[in-house]
Amino acid sequence: MFVSALVRGTAAASLGIAAAVAVYATVVERRAYRVRRETVPVLSPGAEPIRVLHLSDLHLAPWQRDKVEWVRGLAGLDPDLVVMTGDSLGHLDALPALRRALEPFAGIPGVFVHGSNDYFAPSPKNPLRYLIGPSQHRPEEATRLDVDALESFFLDRLGWLNLNNDVTQLFLKRSRLELLGTNDAHRGWDRLDVLPALMDALRELDEDPTDDPAVTIGVTHAPYQRVLDSFTTQGADVIFAGHTHGGQVCVPGVGALITNCDLPREYARGLHVWHHALSAAYLNVSAGLGASIYAPVRFACPPEAVLVTLVDDDIGYS
Repeated sequence: MFVSALVRGTAAASLGIAAAVAVYATVVERRAYRVRRETVPVLSPGAEPIRVLHLSDLHLAPWQRDKVEWVRGLAGLDPDLVVMTGDSLGHLDALPALRRALEPFAGIPGVFVHGSNDYFAPSPKNPLRYLIGPSQHRPEEATRLDVDALESFFLDRLGWLNLNNDVTQLFLKRSRLELLGTNDAHRGWDRLDVLPALMDALRELDEDPTDDPAVTIGVTHAPYQRVLDSFTTQGADVIFAGHTHGGQVCVPGVGALITNCDLPREYARGLHVWHHALSAAYLNVSAGLGASIYAPVRFACPPEAVLVTLVDDDIGYS
């Protein structure tokens, strides 16, 4: 009888702990927004620092007013450049909320790429499926979003530049930035085959008013290894990516269980150095600010925006 009571007590305690963890993950941590700050030494000696605000994976829904107001407040960080790495939308009717969230950044230079959730609304699925392996897509069952309206907002209202399988050049604080990006590699929409020629053409413009070499920045939603390798081959100094949600549900002391792509788990979140062949690039993977409305949990992986300050390169790669 004592053993039976002990078993019942242990089971009850375990259920209680599981319930507490579930409440924390769905109510507390997924709304515990924070700013991660990183410093990346890639600018020419003596260059002024450039503050880059990296936003990713908002998965915004109309009712998420706390997230909207928190993102608006990020304009107080005074970024020189905003990098948006996709999955901004998380609901069929999310665009008005996104407009409100990002309107304080109008006029601040920015670039963007898309994730698949900028094209398709989320659909109900087993949230535990995310922990088993990369997510699957059934386009015939998906509801299309108004990506044209999203792009119009980014381009016309905010003045940001579209880097989906494209390249561009910016001059900030007398530093020349070369930027290249891809559309969502998780869907296979990246066109790595076209980027080398576009980069060659960009570099032939020779519009640099200084003698300093350009800083090359790669931007992608899903950090598949083929994309990171290609960016590094193209001379990227720093790469920005999202998609992984940092693992979304992590184990303390262990970290992410999955990255939802072929990126090794130790790169699921944070600033690292990505090595390929004889080259290397800093890689910043954001854990993002949201999750699917059908899997609204975060555990040991709080939502984040990232402020990356580019500074002059006096220490080199590690």
